[in-house]
Amino acid sequence: MSKTTQQTDFPLPPDLPRPVDDRAADHLRGAAMPHISLRSTAGRTVDLSQLSAPRTVIYCYPMTGVPGKPLPEGWDMIPGARGCTPQTCGFRDHHEELAILKAEVFGLSTQTSEYQQEMANRLHLPFEILSDIEFKFCNALILPTFEVEGARLLKRLTLVVQGGRIEHVFYPVFPPNESAGEVIRWLRAHPI
Repeated sequence: MSKTTQQTDFPLPPDLPRPVDDRAADHLRGAAMPHISLRSTAGRTVDLSQLSAPRTVIYCYPMTGVPGKPLPEGWDMIPGARGCTPQTCGFRDHHEELAILKAEVFGLSTQTSEYQQEMANRLHLPFEILSDIEFKFCNALILPTFEVEGARLLKRLTLVVQGGRIEHVFYPVFPPNESAGEVIRWLRAHPI
């Protein structure tokens, strides 16, 4: 789809703080995908060590909000926290283009599958969101996290997986609403 169909209902504030590269994802490139299965919004489990697409894009994000429920206090001031819905809409709007580039897409957060299902339905997602509620994937790969209001959440990053290994890492991801476009540019520059 064209850029004009990207998220227009979820504008990002213009003064969001930019996350800095704290090097917390430097160890990921080349890492093998762990033998971990996560529940998806399609009601199945996905074994992340057995991905069958030529490439898989897994965008990890802190949490999506629910309409009418306030986000944690100070959410917009946490560098990299705000923008999960715009990021997801970007991957939704560019899903066909990603498929043409032979990339399967998954979103991933530490929220429950039930929580994620509300968002997947509301945004009409053509791909699955994976729940790492027990931090199995996060801990196996030592993914960067942060805490807010007593909850441990993933820092925003995107993994490109090929042949069971992490081929490329986007970290930090900013602005989140441009994440899908950045991934597409990288995939075009690195064809398989």
